[in-house]
Amino acid sequence: MKRLGIIGGMSWESTQSYYRLLNQGVKAQLGGLHSADLLLHSVDFSPIAELQAQGAWETLGQQLCESASLLQAAGAAGVLIATNTMHRVADQVEQVLDVPLLHIADATGQALQEAGIQRVGLLGTAFTMEQQFYRGRLEQRFGLEVLVPQENDRALVHRVIYDELCQGVMNDGSRQQYQQVIGGLQEVGAEAIILGCTEIGLLIKSGDVDLPLFDTTAIHCQQAVEFMLAS
Repeated sequence: MKRLGIIGGMSWESTQSYYRLLNQGVKAQLGGLHSADLLLHSVDFSPIAELQAQGAWETLGQQLCESASLLQAAGAAGVLIATNTMHRVADQVEQVLDVPLLHIADATGQALQEAGIQRVGLLGTAFTMEQQFYRGRLEQRFGLEVLVPQENDRALVHRVIYDELCQGVMNDGSRQQYQQVIGGLQEVGAEAIILGCTEIGLLIKSGDVDLPLFDTTAIHCQQAVEFMLAS
């Protein structure tokens, strides 16, 4: 089994899901008492969220490069960034690594292709929904048409992520609002929905909406387990 390095803590609420899913995935493949060989650098999210709001992506990239280098030096055979938004600096991180960076958008794009989805709705932070580092990668590498909510709905989705989900708050009213946002994307032709923030899967489950959901946390972890167990 290859050792996997995880840059987590953004937020720690979703990093818990990564830890659980990675271990469950390894156990499902190997059985018995097997569990995942992991290294975790969990960062303090508050200053990172402030830098995100300021648009200080170069500084954020430097910080994640330091984390990735620490994990590689400690023996990681591959590195995973346990958040969608911080893939904004994935290109910077890749430049300091001699081992693979497992990109969450690539794992998601491949899963959508395999499912035959062509037109997909995207929920995530405002950064993920509005900037090209994520949407553009899905469109250019996987030929997808990516739809995002209207401006007011994007603001709602973003606010719930930072003010509620990242702080462990699961609000039924917010779930209903997310369901309405997803319904709006369905009306304009979305065939499926990407839960493009690693916390959204804590709030919205497959039984909550009519469309297929592609939970990036689960998809990313599946990709990582395959990497760890590949010969």
